Amino acid sequence: MTIDAILLIIMGALFAGAVYMVMERTLTRIMLGLVMFTNGANLLIIIMAGPAGWPPIVRDSVSADEYADPLPQALTLTSIVISFATTSFLLAMIYRSWVLARRDEVSVDVEDVKVAEQPTYDAEDDAELREEESEFIDDDQDPNMAYDAPSAESGSTTTGDDRSCSSM
Repeated sequence: MTIDAILLIIMGALFAGAVYMVMERTLTRIMLGLVMFTNGANLLIIIMAGPAGWPPIVRDSVSADEYADPLPQALTLTSIVISFATTSFLLAMIYRSWVLARRDEVSVDVEDVKVAEQPTYDAEDDAELREEESEFIDDDQDPNMAYDAPSAESGSTTTGDDRSCSSM
């Protein structure tokens, strides 16, 4: 096995562990999952950078192919700074939760459960059509006319597919 394959397996394990940890209900495990996720992302960036090379300082004896690309290093450093800030914020939240409630578990919100249990509502399908009361529009120009007018054959309301295109 090459070093890249081993690093890819480690990266995959970090991502899998991170997803598992983030799905938990305790803030400590969520924080550890985010740390694992950022470490996996940093490892991915370093793996994608390719082999190591000379520092990007111009020298006469070094060809352009032998220099290391500084962009992955800059991205990794930026990722480390952002993950440090995120970890600090989560640690502050965990500490505050522990001081207030002596636990760091995220409780289930009753209102969120009620909203999740409601049947789906589609504003377009469930909205009632109201009568157009404008005196400036004719019945053939009414956008709701195709939905309101009963058909001659069945007595039911027609759909938008049944209307004629005589006005075009």
